[in-house]
Amino acid sequence: MSAQVRQATIHDLDTLVPLFDGYRQFYGKPSDPEGARAFLAARFAHQQSLILLACDASGAGLGFTQLYPLFSSVRMVRTYLLNDMFVAAQARRRGVAAALLREAAAHARALGAASLSLSTALDNGPAQALYESLGWRRDHEFCEYTLTL
Repeated sequence: MSAQVRQATIHDLDTLVPLFDGYRQFYGKPSDPEGARAFLAARFAHQQSLILLACDASGAGLGFTQLYPLFSSVRMVRTYLLNDMFVAAQARRRGVAAALLREAAAHARALGAASLSLSTALDNGPAQALYESLGWRRDHEFCEYTLTL
C-alpha cells in the first residue's frame, strides 16, 4: 500500500476525526467524534502539536501521528514527544506506520529537534519491533512515572 504522508492542517479535520476517534476506541474510550474534533481543532488553533496524516492515492485517511514539542533543560535542546499514532485496521501491516515514523523523524529533524521520544505498552511487541527496526532504542536508564491529577 502506497501511503502519502504530509503535515495535516485544520482543513483535514474531516479525515482526521474518524482516525483519532478510532485511536481512542482502540485504547478503550467510548466513541466521541465531536470531542475528537474539538480536541484536534484546539491543537491546530493554538499550534500545540504537529500532526502527520497518511492517505492513500484517493485521499482516504490511513493513519496519523501527533507530535508535541518539548525541551530538554539538561541538554538545552528541543525534543518532540510522539504521543499518538494510529493506523486504520484495513491499512495495518502495509508500511503505513513505518512511513509515519520516518516522516515524524524527518519533520522533527527539519525543525531542529535533537530527539523524538515515545512510550508504548510493555506487551506491544509488534510496535516495539517496528520502532527498533527503524533505529529507536529502548531507554534502560530511566523509568517513566505518571501522577494522575
